[in-house]
Amino acid sequence: MQFASKEDIEAPIAEVFAMLSEFEAYERSALRRGIEVQRVNEDAPQAAGMAWDAAFTMRGKHRKLHVVLAEYNPPNAMRFESDSQGLDAILTVDLLALSPRRTRMAITLTLSPKNLSARLFVQSLKLAKNNLNKRFRHKVADYAKAVEDRHARTA
Repeated sequence: MQFASKEDIEAPIAEVFAMLSEFEAYERSALRRGIEVQRVNEDAPQAAGMAWDAAFTMRGKHRKLHVVLAEYNPPNAMRFESDSQGLDAILTVDLLALSPRRTRMAITLTLSPKNLSARLFVQSLKLAKNNLNKRFRHKVADYAKAVEDRHARTA
């Protein structure tokens, strides 16, 4: 199952990539939401191979998630791969410079079930795919707007 969205941002590609790769901010945001997050290799430089372990409760069950930064190609792309109890996910962020001050951000999330319970979960998501697609696009648009606003404040 795949979710995808594209947004144009009024900011240079290098600045957009720098804001997207502030991993400490994501860690703090997850902690504020009650998700336990631990960077696996805390002293590692910001590059492919960085990894996180997370634990959270969803639908009444305690779940664990392992996330790896599989591709880190400044300022063009990042790819995260995660696995959690039978469900693999790949999140790809691609940036394209449309002009010196405008960047297109394309985000794709692909979910792949590996066992029966994960297949049932993904099947339930497929039943609500239109609503989930809309919510995904809105979240990506909100994030793009936040990046644009942040760039405008610092410029």
